[in-house]
Amino acid sequence: MARRSFAVEDGSLNTPAIVTSRVRAYTDIDLLFRAKGNGDLYKKNDAAAVKQAVKNLIQTNFHEKPFAPYFGANLRNMLFELASNDVDYIVKEDIKAAIANYEPRAEVIEVDVIARPDNNSIGVTLTFRVKNTDENVVLETSISRLR
Repeated sequence: MARRSFAVEDGSLNTPAIVTSRVRAYTDIDLLFRAKGNGDLYKKNDAAAVKQAVKNLIQTNFHEKPFAPYFGANLRNMLFELASNDVDYIVKEDIKAAIANYEPRAEVIEVDVIARPDNNSIGVTLTFRVKNTDENVVLETSISRLR
């Protein structure tokens, strides 16, 4: 005899409510594109996958991704601005906006920015939480001019 399960909205049917949760694993292709022995590519899982995606997002400038002109944080553009006290604040806000708009797996906790106008670079230390695992990840990167 099969037992039927009803929704809670069905009223007092004297059946227990079913409570489930689904944990979704985050996986991405490793962008180094190294092949395993069997020809498959390595992949990154959970926090490593989200960290790789956030790093790509931060280092992408506007108009670099086809058909998504405002994808990225556009930080390299800030390297060519005049050095002022507002650069740190603008970079922080650009990073927060980019992650909020394009990376739903990460939640920003803290952003530290060190502008080095003499070296034509910006140092970024980003702390974020991976939503699926509640793991805090620290990402340190530097954006600098090539020439």
